Amino acid sequence: MMKSKIVFLKINKYFTKNKISIYEIQKYLKKKGFNLIKKQKKIELQNLGALPRTFISSLVIISIFFVLPIIVNFVDEKTVLSKNFENNSKNNFKKKLNNLESNLDIKLDNQYLFEDILAFDEEPNDAVRLSAVTIEELFKSTNYNLKDVRKNKLVKPVSLTLLPTEIKKIENTKKRKDLFIQIILPLIIKENHNIRLDRKQLFSILNKSKNTKTEKNWLISKFKQYGVINKDLSTLKIRMDEVPVSMAIAQAAKETGWGTSRFALEGNALFGQWTWTGEGLKPSGADDDSTHKVMKFKVLQASVKAYQRNLNTHSSYKEFRSTRAGLRDDGKKLDSLILTEHLDRYAETGKEYVRILQQIIKQNNLTDFDDAKLLPSSMNLKSLI
Repeated sequence: MMKSKIVFLKINKYFTKNKISIYEIQKYLKKKGFNLIKKQKKIELQNLGALPRTFISSLVIISIFFVLPIIVNFVDEKTVLSKNFENNSKNNFKKKLNNLESNLDIKLDNQYLFEDILAFDEEPNDAVRLSAVTIEELFKSTNYNLKDVRKNKLVKPVSLTLLPTEIKKIENTKKRKDLFIQIILPLIIKENHNIRLDRKQLFSILNKSKNTKTEKNWLISKFKQYGVINKDLSTLKIRMDEVPVSMAIAQAAKETGWGTSRFALEGNALFGQWTWTGEGLKPSGADDDSTHKVMKFKVLQASVKAYQRNLNTHSSYKEFRSTRAGLRDDGKKLDSLILTEHLDRYAETGKEYVRILQQIIKQNNLTDFDDAKLLPSSMNLKSLI
């Protein structure tokens, strides 16, 4: 009897700590198929023999440990989406950012990290490689040019799946750079737009006192997508965010030589991401005993998505995400020249790599594209921070 009493006391303490009423637990257990019947007659255990008492006590303890995980799951669901957390999410987030010893954005679950990116490989292989001349004519016919984009901040939704092979034969440097930017700009903005919509959905969930089953399932899927451990909403918030367009263009330009590299033309690899397990291309200058390859993608869009997922989850870019979150919290723009400072671990050259990225951004005025939106215009979306 002493053991069962201790268990009851622990459960009661657990309920009190999480502010869960007995009525809520009864209602939840009923949904799970447990019929709770009111006890009609008190059983006097002291009038029973030692063996029956032991049997009844054991039965009570077994029942408790059978039902307890279900109750704990209910409490966890309630805690994750509780009104108290939602209303104080921004304050809690700021406290965690200021706490250097916080467990914020530390652990990573890789199991489902690239599941949506691998889905590109399962789609029908209908990608068509257009020539550089055809692409240029396509851009002209749709009035898509970088001069207008810099001025109006609107990008035509021209989505190409492959780079033109002839891009490396374009001798005019400015013409080659402009063509490369025109091709990848809509792809980068599209991924940022998708992330922006996800953040809007996340904040919508946090601002509700009660969420639908669909919303809860969506939240669980995003925990998986961003490799978040223990349903940590603060970590999800810091990882689910955009990458400045100017920074993405600069990295793509650096990694591919403005679209002329073998990895870009043969594997749609715009950002030189390495892999040790997946399909990829072996670097020509790599040692014979090296096992890494450059990740290969079916279409360019998959490469952009994988790049953003990499920056948003890998431990090497934790400082990048923390600085980005700090800018958001202070109501500032995502400054690529500030954020690139934390990309020294992206390449073996370290700080020299950062210097080159910042030089590319400045020399080509890439920050002009940071505020660009993809048509049909998404300008009606207000700040989601």
